[in-house]
Amino acid sequence: MTRHQLERLDITFEASDRFPLHGTLLRGTGDGPLALISSAAAVPRGFYAKFAEHLVAQHGFRAALTYDYRGVAASQAPTSWKRPLLMRDWAHFDMPAALHRLEQEGPDHPVVGIGQSFGGQVLALGGRSERFSRYLMVATMTGYWGNTKPRFRVFSQMNLVGVPLAALLGKVPGQIGLGQTLPGSVFREWARWGRHPEYFFADPTMDAARRFSEVQTPILAIGLTDDPWGTPKAQHALLKYYTCAPTEIRWISPIEAAGPVGHLGFFRSAFRDTLWEPAIEWIKRT
Repeated sequence: MTRHQLERLDITFEASDRFPLHGTLLRGTGDGPLALISSAAAVPRGFYAKFAEHLVAQHGFRAALTYDYRGVAASQAPTSWKRPLLMRDWAHFDMPAALHRLEQEGPDHPVVGIGQSFGGQVLALGGRSERFSRYLMVATMTGYWGNTKPRFRVFSQMNLVGVPLAALLGKVPGQIGLGQTLPGSVFREWARWGRHPEYFFADPTMDAARRFSEVQTPILAIGLTDDPWGTPKAQHALLKYYTCAPTEIRWISPIEAAGPVGHLGFFRSAFRDTLWEPAIEWIKRT
């Protein structure tokens, strides 16, 4: 496999509502597609650095962009920002802004998407699905606590620990086991959706069912059998709304992966040969 040169740039760009976002852009010398990598909730963009580098350096992607949603890691609100941060803003504003910035690297190149967990939800909610030729979803699902395993532990983390901390501190520290520290307003919206069996599809202000039904982008949804969040029930609860998108589902066990994977493990470089390569080959069929 030819190794391509790459250039790494830490960049800032603005969403359409003027919120400043931080990302890392990898430029390569190959002529492959552009790749936008959208994170799981409360996961910093650096977690996907090795995967992005592999796309550009080993597979000849023209460019790959990782970014932090507002309120996560480097994308903190400036002191002048007055509007409450919401989880929906990650999809409605942040993903479209990142996509727009990435497309500047190759206006005539196809774009593929890679989304983990919440990053699989932004394909529909972001309203830009027609710009993606293919979309890889890893451990994607709705966040309804009743579909998780062990479900009462998840319910407690979110509602008996996280929600009170959000009210008391105005933020939820990452130490409770749900990733990076999140603004309280983001966390409360996430927890509210997660208390309903239909997640944000039950929130009329999201218009989610219509948005999902409009997606026609081919999807590969990878589930991990040892993922306590992305269980088969949780995955189906989301994918059933992608009614017009050609969807392929692959379930991978720790035996097939040669080690435990869980909710976030797919993007660890230890799985470069066992998990990354088959998924990347699917993405490259643009």
